[in-house]
Amino acid sequence: MQKGFTRRPRPDAPGTAGPNYITPGGLQRLKDEVKFLLTRERPAVTEVVTWAASNGDRSENADYQYGKRRLRQIDSRLRFLMKRIEAAKVVDPEAPRRGEAAERVYFGATVRYADEAGAEHVVCIVGADEVDLARRHVSWTSPLGRALMKATEGDTVVLQAPGGTSTLEVIEISYERIEVEPFREPAGAEAKKRES
Repeated sequence: MQKGFTRRPRPDAPGTAGPNYITPGGLQRLKDEVKFLLTRERPAVTEVVTWAASNGDRSENADYQYGKRRLRQIDSRLRFLMKRIEAAKVVDPEAPRRGEAAERVYFGATVRYADEAGAEHVVCIVGADEVDLARRHVSWTSPLGRALMKATEGDTVVLQAPGGTSTLEVIEISYERIEVEPFREPAGAEAKKRES
């Protein structure tokens, strides 16, 4: 076959368009998920696929077909996580800051602000992989994160969200440790089924 008739593999699209800022805890969470998928979940699913393949006719074997689909999902998730880890720029919120960097809202800041009704809220500006609304962790690329970026204490900023426009007053800015929820094995993981 001539070289002109072969298809060249397309490179994978980048994980993110911009930098992947992340806290040390967030990076550890991604690494823990990769470790779980490589050392526990993928081997457990591979074992099920091997057993199902030994049963004979693969075209009507649901265990085999589901297992192969699950392996593709695991491999896809691993590729995504590896790209995110490679592109990660770790920013430690506890690191000492001087001058403007200590007085303005940047990645890793904990911000206390008041909305138009006067209600106070506290949010932590984190990376896209660390968003946890129950803990009030918002992404630096979210509408709220972008509105607060580079603001100083006492500033009034305009939040342009899909629900409408509102003004917020920045009350306090601090840089402290941000607790990130550690990785937990999913309830339906194949590795958990093997243990029980």
